[in-house]
Amino acid sequence: MPDVPVTWLGHASFRIDTPGGKRIYVDPWLGNPKCPEGEQEPERIDVIALTHGHDDHVGETVELAKKFSPRVIAMVELRGWLTGQGVDEDVSSAMNKGGTVDADGTKFTMTDAKHSSSCRDGTYVGEAAGYVVTFENGTTIYIAGDTCVFGDMQLIGRTYRPDVAILPIGGHYTMDPREAAVALELLGVQTCIPCHYGTFGLLTGTPDELRENLREASVETEVVSPEPGETVTV
Repeated sequence: MPDVPVTWLGHASFRIDTPGGKRIYVDPWLGNPKCPEGEQEPERIDVIALTHGHDDHVGETVELAKKFSPRVIAMVELRGWLTGQGVDEDVSSAMNKGGTVDADGTKFTMTDAKHSSSCRDGTYVGEAAGYVVTFENGTTIYIAGDTCVFGDMQLIGRTYRPDVAILPIGGHYTMDPREAAVALELLGVQTCIPCHYGTFGLLTGTPDELRENLREASVETEVVSPEPGETVTV
């Protein structure tokens, strides 16, 4: 079956095309300063997956959901808040950590993350989370969401054996390159796609710093760092 194209849209936003032809958007803040103009108006969306409720991750989800009617997967409290904003109710897509949702053959398993979570109006919308996404061809991607490194990443690696990890590296609000290198050692993945860096001045971590920390720790994970709008195949 085909491989999985992953397009970084700046900050923590990604577009992923499944082997079965479905289009997934993760944390679609398409108005972020790094998102290319040509990517700010999607042609279609089949699934939206949200890691937590902060504006820089929920982004334009409400507007996109009303336009395209995708399946919107999120923590149960966040999913309820979205329903209150006019997104169609879907109890089967309101999940919690350890649960798995099957969206047309792509499986989303919600994992832990160490971060806060609330919406623009201050509503509590559950905890921050990550996902292990397993595609029809067997490719597995761990999307950490906003988090620091934590020891149970080793359990995520042991349980799900992801091929790729998408990790934040900018620091200040999330882990920095030093912590990300430890996370990759715990996960044991072949490839890392970094994100949540360079969007604005506080997010100072860089892919090159991550590569240097991996070299110092003798961790052999390959860091693949696309430019915003660029697609890599995993």
